[in-house]
Amino acid sequence: MGNLLKVLTRDIENCPHFFLDFENAQPTEGEREVWKQVNSVLQDSDSILSGLQSYKGAGQEIRDAIQKPNDALLQDRAWNSVCPLVKKLKVFYSFSLRLEEALQSLLESLTCPPGSPTQHLEREQALAKQFAEILHFTLRFDELKMRSPAIQNDFSYYRRTISRNRINNKNLDMEKEVNNEMANRMSLFYAEATPMLKTLSTATTNFVSENKTLPLENTTDCLSTMASVCKVMLETPDYTSRFSRDDTLLFCMRVMVGVIILYDHVHPNGAFNKSSKIDMKGCIKVLKDQPADSVEGLLNALKFTTKHLNDESTPKNIRSMLQ
Repeated sequence: MGNLLKVLTRDIENCPHFFLDFENAQPTEGEREVWKQVNSVLQDSDSILSGLQSYKGAGQEIRDAIQKPNDALLQDRAWNSVCPLVKKLKVFYSFSLRLEEALQSLLESLTCPPGSPTQHLEREQALAKQFAEILHFTLRFDELKMRSPAIQNDFSYYRRTISRNRINNKNLDMEKEVNNEMANRMSLFYAEATPMLKTLSTATTNFVSENKTLPLENTTDCLSTMASVCKVMLETPDYTSRFSRDDTLLFCMRVMVGVIILYDHVHPNGAFNKSSKIDMKGCIKVLKDQPADSVEGLLNALKFTTKHLNDESTPKNIRSMLQ
């Protein structure tokens, strides 16, 4: 299978594990159409992350304007600082919609009959790699967003000012760029602690509910298999030594956490239940074996963005590992 090697040991409940070459997998002819569609979205992901990382906010300008509401110069300065930021926030939000479509296309390909999810992951490594890249981007975006409280402050100021301007019938050009309906949707998006993860969780749940003829297991097995892939890669020096890039280790950790969260939202019993096909104890241990500063955000994502961690059915030892 070239870049895909079966791991014949460490099976949990007969769930197969694979070494996927996340660095070099290339699309076959059968994958190419979906791969191109998804690639057209992913090729913009780096610029989205760069834009978010460089987001500084207009906190000082807003504070000045609020302290001196009758100073027209300060009002204009705050407004002119916030408008380009809101346009940037609209770009981020619009990208989340494109990412949602891309994820659903990948899920269709990786779960459709007659092949099992495991067979799809074997044959369609390039699509599995893209799925991983979406998860990696998602967790990176949300980590950056959580460090940017200015986003919600800027957007709240924008909405308040738009409402005031609408009453006074002035400065309405910006509303053509971000109208009230768009502002409402963006407000809900940025109100989430992890907005991009919420988008993917909702998209996966919708995919399952809209494809009623497709067994739920096709989707959850795809996710659990991907989690197992990453865990085995991370805990096996023979496999980590194959990575040619330094950041592939963190890539694998983000992907593992991302698929666990998606599984937890989609599967009725979640990822933490004893019947789960994901070895949660092993996955958490793999994370805790890494330097604390590199995994703090990922452990927090498992703590705060999963659905079933605090269920009574979650084993106490699993819960205590995440405290």
